[in-house]
Parts: sequence; structure tokens; C-alpha cells
Amino acid sequence: MPRMLDVSDEVRAEIGDEEANRLLAGENAPGSYDCTSCRTPGDSELERTSTVLFIGDETAVLAFAHATCLPSQVVQVTEEQLRGAVRSISGENTVDPEAEKVVPEQAMLGVTSGLVLIAGELHPALVVEPTAPIVRPGSTGSGDDFLPLLIEQGFMPLTELSEVPPVQHGWSVLLAMGQLHAVLQPSPNGGQPVAWWQAHQPLQVTDGWRAAANKHQQVLMYAAPVGSIGRQPREDLLRDALDKAAANGKLVGAALPLAGT
Repeated sequence: MPRMLDVSDEVRAEIGDEEANRLLAGENAPGSYDCTSCRTPGDSELERTSTVLFIGDETAVLAFAHATCLPSQVVQVTEEQLRGAVRSISGENTVDPEAEKVVPEQAMLGVTSGLVLIAGELHPALVVEPTAPIVRPGSTGSGDDFLPLLIEQGFMPLTELSEVPPVQHGWSVLLAMGQLHAVLQPSPNGGQPVAWWQAHQPLQVTDGWRAAANKHQQVLMYAAPVGSIGRQPREDLLRDALDKAAANGKLVGAALPLAGT
């Protein structure tokens, strides 16, 4: 059965027309899958699905994601990141017959935009949740240091969303042509800000979100460890998940100045 797959031109160029056509025809694509971005189940027979090709030095890995989570794209990763895989893809999902077929455990940052009501006023917000635990650079442990690392950068632990968190100076949210491009942080060398998170492809935001961002000239960023928020289809459910994460001590936040329009 044909699948509701998105195969970008860059993915097609890497895997070839024949393989791309087989995927679209449903020959090599799974019906159900675990989204490589949010890690929740998806079904390419029922919802639009992106093909995401991870390419290392020697290994090519084809994964699938909800189209609402990631666009179809090619992602360059290190061979070491690919070797950190947690499970194999079915042998039918062939990109290179000699390549190891695995889903990488590389942590990616899932970013969701939404409006958050605080003290009777709507504020534009970005909610950041990794797809896997974030380990402190250089550490050989298996814990999750995502929140401690952000707290060290100045983000505030939150127990409730009753007021706007403090401004995180030096950080900013980059909007250009009405689309979300990046979250910027100060350069360690004191030069121009560098991307802490950058969209592979500019993300659309709603007119209401953009209007609120222009009004406040800042965006609230909330961050939680993997598994704390999940993929929420509505803003009310996203707010419920944020409130629960805050109550459980698993949420940090800051107000980031707006860069761009």
C-alpha cells in the first residue's frame, strides 16, 4: 500500500530514485514506526511521515519521523554517534546492502512552539525536550545532565508557571521572514552569538505566536528532560504537560530577547 511519505530532493539524491520510489510505493517503508524525533509511535499509512537519512563516515541509516516533528532531510553525524544505536531497523529498509542498519541514539532537541497564558496574558513560548538523555561533555556516565547544564547557563528551575521567568541576557531567539531559525547563545570567545539550537529548515509559527513575540519582544523558553513533555497536539495539552513537569521539578525556563521579526 502506498505510504504518506515525504522524501526530500536531498534524501532522494542520496538513496537514488529506485529506492525512493520503492519507499513511496510502500515496499520498503514500515507502516508503523517510532518517530526519530519525539520517539512516539507513528503510522505512515495514516499520517504524513518524513524520511530522515543519517549519514556517517561509513554507515547510512534511514529513519522515519512525523512530518510535524521533522522535515525530510539528510543529517550528517559521526560514525561514533551511529555506533551508539539502540536497536536495528528491519533489514528490508535497505539503503546500502553493506551498511549496518540501526537507529542512532544521538540526542536531538525537539522544539515545540506555543502560546502560554501567564497572569492573564498570552506569551510566545518554545518548549525544548531532547530525544535522549544529555550527558555532560567528557562524562562517561549514563545519567541525564540536561537541566543541570542549563541551570549552570542561567536558566531558572521552575515549580509552577505563574509568572514570566527572568531574562537570560546574551541568549536570543532568531526569527526571520516570520519563521523560526535558531536559539542563539553567547559565544565562548566573546564574538558573535552562536546557535545553541538551529532548525534544519526554518519552522513555521502561527500568526498569533508571531504577533505575541513582536508585542513582548521576547520568547519564553522552557526545557525539560526526555520523556517529560512528549508530543502534544494541542496547546492546552502542552500547558498541562508543562505544569506537570514543573510540579515534578523537571522544568527550567528563561525569557529570551527576540532577534528579527
